[in-house]
Amino acid sequence: MTDRDESAEDVGQVSNLPVTNGQVENLPHEAGLFSGLRIVSLCTLLSRVLGFIRETAMLGLWGLSPVTDAFVGAFRIPNLARALFGEGALSAAFTPLFVREQEQHGRDAAMQLASSVFVWLGLWLTALVAVAELALAATIWLAPLSAELRLWLVLTAIMLPYLPLICLTAQMGAVLNALGRFAWPALLPVLFNVSSLAAIWVLQRFDLTAKTQAHWLAGFVVLTGFLQLAAPWPQLIRLGFRPRGHWLAARERIHELLRMMAPVVVGLSITQVNTFCDTLIALVMSRPVDVVMPDWRPLEFGTASALNIGQRLYQFPLGILGVALGTVIFPVLTRHAERGDWQRLRDDLSLGLRLVFVVGMPASAGLWLLAEPLAVVLFQRGHVTEANARQIAEMIAAYGLGVWAFCGLLIVQRGYYAIGDRMTPLKIGLFVVLVNLVLNFSLIFVIGGRGLALSTSLCGILQFGLCLLFIQGRVGRLPWWSLASNAGRAFVGTAAMTALAWWVLQQFSEQAVNSTGRLLQLGATVLAALVSYAVLTWILRLDEFWMLLRRHREEL
Repeated sequence: MTDRDESAEDVGQVSNLPVTNGQVENLPHEAGLFSGLRIVSLCTLLSRVLGFIRETAMLGLWGLSPVTDAFVGAFRIPNLARALFGEGALSAAFTPLFVREQEQHGRDAAMQLASSVFVWLGLWLTALVAVAELALAATIWLAPLSAELRLWLVLTAIMLPYLPLICLTAQMGAVLNALGRFAWPALLPVLFNVSSLAAIWVLQRFDLTAKTQAHWLAGFVVLTGFLQLAAPWPQLIRLGFRPRGHWLAARERIHELLRMMAPVVVGLSITQVNTFCDTLIALVMSRPVDVVMPDWRPLEFGTASALNIGQRLYQFPLGILGVALGTVIFPVLTRHAERGDWQRLRDDLSLGLRLVFVVGMPASAGLWLLAEPLAVVLFQRGHVTEANARQIAEMIAAYGLGVWAFCGLLIVQRGYYAIGDRMTPLKIGLFVVLVNLVLNFSLIFVIGGRGLALSTSLCGILQFGLCLLFIQGRVGRLPWWSLASNAGRAFVGTAAMTALAWWVLQQFSEQAVNSTGRLLQLGATVLAALVSYAVLTWILRLDEFWMLLRRHREEL
């Protein structure tokens, strides 16, 4: 047996061994993939539910107000870092290096590389944040700013230290994922949301102004970053990770990581960048509360907050399927590429895409159909009026249309990064950003704030299509007939499910006159959609749907 085989056998190949309770076991290949996927999906679902509760609690504090807009806009920067690094970019750049080092030189060498990356990343990001804080302080003190813009910049300055903390946490998660430990990295967002909810509960106990509450909540975000960074260390130490004194010797490998990481960060960040642009445009182009028409700004106040809630809702299926599947499948694809096993790489990539079609399409249709009852049931209370709920519903529906494409994009991009192609997704992504900006400024004058969300969804579909089209030039011809057949049957099943769900929704419309009736209407429609789609997948022989529910699956 070669050293390469020994090192792979030492850690357990993620492509051949599954994970149960975060540990690797000797079960067949597909059982391992779906076992890891279930762990990450369940943790992601819990995180998304708690995140939604956190957003609802924030609305309970401030409603759709300028303070909410400022906090949402300020949190976009650290949250963008979390989405980029915590859900993909750093892992996509670091995992191939870690796997290669592990395959060629063994576990200890791979851990030495991880230790060096941790130290260097911490130093550089701390320096970057220090410079940014100085720039923000100068702007706040010297520039003539409106009250809303000043609050936004102050909150940004408070939360900016969260950026290096979450990036370092993401690198620790990438190490654990590469070794087949998925549970702890997936639970860290849960820790963030639990801590944030505890902070909101504490703030409600005191008689504070909305601005003061926002300042304190921003500080709690940073504190939570320290908790997230500390949580995975016991497991990492058991696996052999620890900062070591000779980290300077790995400078060349760090430079290689940075060269790999720059295009990966941009390529994976396109959807987040587009949603970030949505929020910024909404902040700039929204009329203040006290301004009456006519006004050159086409958007209503509260558009940024409504966008944020729409993004929170579409991230439920995106996280449960797209992020979770991308997390689990990426080490698999990377090992196939490292060993030159192109057939298995194509097979697993195709399996990921079939799962996206079978689950992502009905998720998109469900968000589009149920946007209004979801907005009313979940948000129309306290400071959130009926008009606010309509704003939120428009965003949910528009973002929902692109969910299946956002999920598919996460899988295809992992295919590019597994084979070392970082430039193709980057070029496609930069083109899509330009298209999104053009659509944004075109649509807001035609259909208002929902044009921002619709533009991002359309651009996500475009980006997914282009990435899928060009990847076969790098990995070989994909099974297009199988993918098209799967997508077509999933579309037929989704259309039939949507028609039945719409009928059920109408049948309960008369009962939806109070909160209990609306909840009954929503619950009955969701149940009808789930049951009908499950039956339709059996009729249409969409086996991928049932793969997700089976505990074990024997190797084909």
